[in-house]
Amino acid sequence: MNDSLPRPLNGRSLNARRALFAALPALAAALLLGGLAPAAHAERADKDKPLNIEADNMTYDDLKQQTVFTGHVVATKGTILIKADKLVVTQDPQGYQYATGTVAPGTPDDKLAYFRQKREGLDEFVDGTAERIDYDGKQDLTTLTTRATVRRLQGTSTVMDQVHGSVVTYDGQNDFYTARSGKDVAGPGNPGGRVRAMLAPRNTGAAGLTGAPATLAPSSTLKGAPQQ
Repeated sequence: MNDSLPRPLNGRSLNARRALFAALPALAAALLLGGLAPAAHAERADKDKPLNIEADNMTYDDLKQQTVFTGHVVATKGTILIKADKLVVTQDPQGYQYATGTVAPGTPDDKLAYFRQKREGLDEFVDGTAERIDYDGKQDLTTLTTRATVRRLQGTSTVMDQVHGSVVTYDGQNDFYTARSGKDVAGPGNPGGRVRAMLAPRNTGAAGLTGAPATLAPSSTLKGAPQQ
């Protein structure tokens, strides 16, 4: 017998080898995405910083255990910044803080409630505007509701990504976004109020996004059959 010849695989070894080869494409894709995706999150220390607020007026409701600020409200908590016409702040028994900033319905786009937070370890910020902004200090979760826009900025001005929808959530701990459509973001070029996004390529420098978004128009006919 020639010892240099490979031994035949038994059933268990053959199945193990097949499983390994089947897993290689998924592993390669995971490594590729891991190399491209930024390993960063919202500033970790923000949730432990005090909440500082300036406003024209303040009222405290002991029954509801909430404080209401009105008139040119500016709130900061570490790198977090919230601006609104009205801000309602509560705190749970564990000490986690929650804030809801609002403006009146129909407020012009340049007067909407505003949110900004720095990303950990990067010269990047996430900011956004909406008629309502809810910040959950326990989960480091920000929800922007009604005419919501969220952007990823390099520095404080260069727009890298932008998402526009009826409701946009930003999970600061996992650096994760979700967006939902709605009639409040419907318009002549977007009658269905669909979510719109502009995403910069991850393999290029910080060129930023320029130019107006493409105009979308509904089609009255279907071209081509769906792919199976």
